[in-house]
Amino acid sequence: MANPATVLPGAVEAVQGLYKAAYQGGVPQSTLELVHLRASQINGCSPCVDSGAKGARRAGVSDEKLFTVAAWREAPYFTDEERAALALAEAATRLSDRPDAVSDEVWEDAAAHYDERELAAILLMIGITNLFNRLNAPTRQTAGAWG
Repeated sequence: MANPATVLPGAVEAVQGLYKAAYQGGVPQSTLELVHLRASQINGCSPCVDSGAKGARRAGVSDEKLFTVAAWREAPYFTDEERAALALAEAATRLSDRPDAVSDEVWEDAAAHYDERELAAILLMIGITNLFNRLNAPTRQTAGAWG
């Protein structure tokens, strides 16, 4: 099956509008790309991991960060701001893994580094990423097939 967002009229444009809004939230594009990549890794979405790594590289993310984002807690390459965004991405992606889906600690750390507008941008990116992961995985979309 084709990507479901391409099947229904207006769906692609709606998602593109969400992307545009997220990128206007004041968070560095490199951070948003790392958030996208990490959520996609968690969900095992090969097209999003592929496009996420390429997008992160275009946004100036170093190879060291690209190679270690799955182990960001142990890697020395990430800023405190990136770590807060990645922790929020993991918690918001793995909602059912714990009774308190996004702990106060994770939220407070993110809020210490980002204002409300920036938090909204990060959360939109997490939501959009999870949307695409959940469209791509069941329909067996292929990494690299988008061009």
